[in-house]
Amino acid sequence: MIFDKLIGVFSNDMGIDLGTANTLVLVRNEGIIINEPSVVAIKSDKHGRQRILAVGREAKEMVGKTPGDIQAIKPMKDGVIADFDVTEKMIRYFIEKAHKRKAFIRPRIIICVPYGLTQVERKAVKESALSAGAREVYLIEEPMAAAIGAGLPVKEPQGNLVVDIGGGTTEIGVISLGGLVVSKSIRVAGNKIDQAIADYVKKKYNLIIGDRVAEEIKIEIGTALPLKEPKEMVVTGRDQVGGLLNTITITSEDAYEAMKEPIKMITEALKDVLEQTPPELAGDIIENGITLTGGGALIRNLDRYLSEAVKIPVFIAEEPLLAVAKGTGKVLDEIEILQQLADE
Repeated sequence: MIFDKLIGVFSNDMGIDLGTANTLVLVRNEGIIINEPSVVAIKSDKHGRQRILAVGREAKEMVGKTPGDIQAIKPMKDGVIADFDVTEKMIRYFIEKAHKRKAFIRPRIIICVPYGLTQVERKAVKESALSAGAREVYLIEEPMAAAIGAGLPVKEPQGNLVVDIGGGTTEIGVISLGGLVVSKSIRVAGNKIDQAIADYVKKKYNLIIGDRVAEEIKIEIGTALPLKEPKEMVVTGRDQVGGLLNTITITSEDAYEAMKEPIKMITEALKDVLEQTPPELAGDIIENGITLTGGGALIRNLDRYLSEAVKIPVFIAEEPLLAVAKGTGKVLDEIEILQQLADE
């Protein structure tokens, strides 16, 4: 026990929200110190040897713009590790950047993972963090971390429902007495919405746009319900007929039409969870409402859309993008929750 306390003094324990779109790193007693895109730029020499050129924001700037010997890789896909080696390099980079080699002992790390990750996938996440320099690795499921980070009373004997819409997955969970009672993870989230926008623009306007432009459309003029005062945005891409660059004006009505299907899929998943929720907890959820977290929570009118669809109040968490990372920080501060995770 004394040894554990000494370790706490000399080690900068961390929480990592290892997201498909962004990775956030929280250091105990310091808060969130890293919030960067989950992208790694790698340069290959003529012998096939690779070295990291950039990680995070700098690497994201290179996406779609690199010469042949440089690759900008997104190692996380749909909430899981798609490229083990690159993920390990990315985690190592973030650990070293956060740790700054100040501590005598390697950090204890909590990593958020999507609900329903297979044992093989969970093992891959753990091993990548251990290989990157962690002393111990604990996994916490994203709906639980999001609920804790959003300030919901997860330990109480009452139902709380959280919907965390990230880049790769949407995590929905009903939480009571510190556990997930009903949970669902679907691989429809921010990235699928971006892809739907790109497909719509290609089909309607014969214009090919990249992921970054599609994401900008979602952020600038995207909406889950039609707007009373429509918005417009000028977009540049490549004409798929002539092959030349072209500039068009996209409206919020276009964005609404493009985003309809993935948002409908998220809504159906939420309805499934509500249908499986025990009657004893259903009354609590109707009374407490549904909490939205993750980047998707910021989509215009999504709270209204979901509320109208399920006839339950929907609230956006304070700082929804940071909820999962904040949840890991609170778990780090409460050793009994950490021990409970270790026993699972």
